[in-house]
Amino acid sequence: MKTDSIFYRLFQTFPSAFFELINLQASEANAYNFASVELKQTAFCIDGVFLPVADTSSQPIYFVEVQFQKDNEFYARLFSEIFLYLRLYAPTTDWRAVVIFPRRSLEPIQVQAYRVLLESKLVTRLYLNELGEVTEHSLGVGIIKLVVINKKETPLLARNLITKTRLEVVDQALKQKVLDLIETIVVYKLPLISRQELIKMFGLDNFDIKTTRIYEEVRDEVIEEVRDEVRQEQTLEVVIRLLRRRIGNLSQQLQDSISQLSTEQLENLAEALLDFSTEENLVAWLKDNSTQA
Repeated sequence: MKTDSIFYRLFQTFPSAFFELINLQASEANAYNFASVELKQTAFCIDGVFLPVADTSSQPIYFVEVQFQKDNEFYARLFSEIFLYLRLYAPTTDWRAVVIFPRRSLEPIQVQAYRVLLESKLVTRLYLNELGEVTEHSLGVGIIKLVVINKKETPLLARNLITKTRLEVVDQALKQKVLDLIETIVVYKLPLISRQELIKMFGLDNFDIKTTRIYEEVRDEVIEEVRDEVRQEQTLEVVIRLLRRRIGNLSQQLQDSISQLSTEQLENLAEALLDFSTEENLVAWLKDNSTQA
């Protein structure tokens, strides 16, 4: 699932959910505008920035980053983006960074260089699988939970959120946006869901999945992503097994580095490893190839 775009839409639709996530009042959202910021002349793009509106400039800027993949360089990139933003835009207000992980295991381990920042009030780290009771009361946070909940529980939570949306959201335009967002997440997570299941989930008498706003743009893309993920996982498993036969057990750090490779890179590694005899051969290959697209 392309979680960056999902969360961007989510925080655009429900900015209050962000502030509830960080234990502030939902009304705080009224003092902010939300946007994605691309930093000029660089390859950096910050997932989301909550900027105080003009008459509430005493409020801090909130930088939001969503990280759903293991990336040992994540914090290096995050703080580079933040400080480059501060240099380019020279804001006069305080700032905060909020990092959203689906679970703790995806957070980088080697963080010594950033420990002062991570342990300060400037940075908040959130783990979506540890969300508490707030998901039961907040529609926006409940939709966030929908992104990370397991596939088996997805239909029930989606139905509850759809009911909650119809009961609580009065504005018809906003209601449709929320239902579209729930639908998008469901189709991303369950690309093979049947027409009958969607009829039941959305409580409609006549519902054709192929006429939904996002079906055509999502289904083929998601199925291809699923195929790619399966192919990548299978290739990764084979490569790790072959490497163990050639050079013995691999350290966790090396396994993490290999898991970041694309399917094409893994296939190239499968060919190259036939010439490996030591761990140093693997380290050298990764150094030369892991950063290449």
